[in-house]
Amino acid sequence: MQFRHIAMAAAVLALGACASRNDGASRKPAIPSDKAIEAKVEKTLKALTLEEKVGQMMQLSIEGFLLPDFSGLDMDKLQTAIGKYKVGSILNVYASSAQDRFFTAEYISRIQELSMKELGIPCIYGLDMIHGASYLSDGTFFPQEINLGASFNPEHARKMGEIMAYETRSAMCPWVFSPVMDLSRNPSWPRVWESFGEDPYLQSVMAETETRALQGDDPNHIDLEHVSVSIKHYMAYGAAATGRDRTPAYVSPLDLREKYFAPFKACIQAGALNVMVNSASINGTPVHASHELLTGWLKEGLNWDGMIVTDWADIENLWTREHVAADRKEALALGINAGIDMIMEPYNMTSCEDLVAAVKEGLIPQGRIDDAVRRVLRLKYRLGLFDNPTWDVSGYEKYGSQEFRDAALAAAVEGEVLLKNDGILPLRKGARILVTGPNANTIRSLNGGWSYQWQGTDDPRYTEPYNTIYEALRNEFGSVNFVPGMEYVQDYGRWMEEKNVNIPAAVAAARSADVIVACIGENSYCETPGNLEDLNLSANQKELVKALDKVGKPIVLVLNEGRPRIINDLVDLPNVKAIVDIMLPGNYGADALALLLSGKENFSGKLPFTYSMHVNDLHTYDYKVSENVATMAGAYNYDASMHVQWPFGTGLSYTTFEYSDLQADKTEFTADDVINVKVTVRNTGSVAGKEAVLLYSSDLVASVVPDVKRLRAFTKVELQPGESKVVELQIPAKDLAFVGADGKWRLEKGEFRLGAGGLGTIVNCTATKVWDTQNI
Repeated sequence: MQFRHIAMAAAVLALGACASRNDGASRKPAIPSDKAIEAKVEKTLKALTLEEKVGQMMQLSIEGFLLPDFSGLDMDKLQTAIGKYKVGSILNVYASSAQDRFFTAEYISRIQELSMKELGIPCIYGLDMIHGASYLSDGTFFPQEINLGASFNPEHARKMGEIMAYETRSAMCPWVFSPVMDLSRNPSWPRVWESFGEDPYLQSVMAETETRALQGDDPNHIDLEHVSVSIKHYMAYGAAATGRDRTPAYVSPLDLREKYFAPFKACIQAGALNVMVNSASINGTPVHASHELLTGWLKEGLNWDGMIVTDWADIENLWTREHVAADRKEALALGINAGIDMIMEPYNMTSCEDLVAAVKEGLIPQGRIDDAVRRVLRLKYRLGLFDNPTWDVSGYEKYGSQEFRDAALAAAVEGEVLLKNDGILPLRKGARILVTGPNANTIRSLNGGWSYQWQGTDDPRYTEPYNTIYEALRNEFGSVNFVPGMEYVQDYGRWMEEKNVNIPAAVAAARSADVIVACIGENSYCETPGNLEDLNLSANQKELVKALDKVGKPIVLVLNEGRPRIINDLVDLPNVKAIVDIMLPGNYGADALALLLSGKENFSGKLPFTYSMHVNDLHTYDYKVSENVATMAGAYNYDASMHVQWPFGTGLSYTTFEYSDLQADKTEFTADDVINVKVTVRNTGSVAGKEAVLLYSSDLVASVVPDVKRLRAFTKVELQPGESKVVELQIPAKDLAFVGADGKWRLEKGEFRLGAGGLGTIVNCTATKVWDTQNI
């Protein structure tokens, strides 16, 4: 009965994917085929036994191969994994904590030497480098992706990708599990900060830019300064209905194709070599068991020959958590038949035996095994690992250089967002400043998770060279007093708790200050430990701010948080004069904040997400027009933002910008056209500033309820006081298409409004076009 279940499921999924196979067959390959590489892949594959093939499909964690005192590798266990089970990949950071690049290179080299000796096939090692070389003790840390999204400047994604790749390769590692490109559509989700925000276009641009930077110009030949990406987590992982990590998402098939697939499609077409899968389910089907999504949409629909890897233990989860398989063997068959190529096991090497048995029992076709192993071998050849399984890491002179540090600081400056300023900022030199709050004197909270350790850390071995907010403001302003008011509990399981709460001490210190900088938000967390019950900011922190407000001194609220915590009862307190959302700006985030608060740098960041006002009133900016009936009264309010604290794209500056003369080069268009839009932007203030110019579209009438607006293009310009620039943006007309009720892409005849900076113009599509292809 169990075996019949697998066969029937595979057949149904295969039938559902027929159209996508035909579509993909006529599509240009996402990555051009290299005949020399393909010949090598086939020659290597032909020589492998079934057991050797299965081993290439297995990935284990380094944690299982360490001596008890963590003093080195347990070579006997490694010998068993590689010599007996033929395991082809290992992942993770040594002893759960970042090491320097030379130590990292040394242990990876030992693994690689054993693999070449036993198999003649290189091992591929992978690390979770998320915001720079974040699992190297001396690597360059950028802000988290949410801050890069807030910069609306793809140059920072490019620089981060290039530097991350360079520094990771300098440690003998050729593969990073990055970029993260989950649309953060539920602000309760504990991984909001790992992605570029809630919008599919912004996510696509930033992730594609980082992908190209990480891999270089030729995905078939990755050099020793670049790495393979693992774009993740395919897909709709950030749409969990409950907001809790690794829990089900229920997404309209229309939105799934139109919005959630878009960033992955962009990166695949940019040459992404590897995809990691969403740990949870979509509309009741675990993504790891979805032939339609893995094979139909990705491999066949995009004509992509890359490799798909599971997330942590997610084949096991098909039977232990999701209950769509009865045992491990059945779970392996479901996942592999769906399109999984490599299994992040990560501890049980005997799963190789179960996989061999599943093939011998006919649960998995031999052809599916061969296809998976081809993809694994192809990745290793593309990375040059057969020719250079190890390499000289003594060079890499730019590792941790001032050039790299400056790039990280520049990204931090542009990724911090000014949300409110009643004239208190910039702070005047000589002002007596009280710095308080649990986020004031910690590097851990600036970096967030995936920073030296899984959950982040304040271990001085790593953080001593960098400035906390208190230290950076003291360095910048001099006359700074620090009274924490409370501190975070450092235990991972209690990350949300505060200790040493002493609000009266902070209030007493505030009486002798000219201005209060209250640093509030979240301690660091990562993945499931970051689940929470209440999106409100903690009661202790709210009490601290309210008590400080009663002192009567102006307050600058600094929000240091990985997701937008509810603070509606703090925003309009009479003495809260400024609010800055720094999110998770990295090791140089406090220095960036000091430069911004002093006026040496100007704010230019904008929110890449909607900041909600109420716990039970969560929205994204591209909501359906009919969702806002209470305030729209039947009118089409293009810039409506419902009841939110701050809309997507909010961000103030020390200067002001005026938009004028918004024009499209055509008032009528068809699907094959490109609409060129111009708008004049003028700096009307007294200081230089950068402005992110965001161009939106609104479909005025459609066959399905349209979104109120969608971001279609953006750029960033720098203007001196009084300076004007004509900003030019393009929208391919097909980008205005949507997925209709029949599942087909369609651009319908009718009017569209294009808008930027509060201005708008109407353009008219003169002919409806419906595509029969899966993608356009």
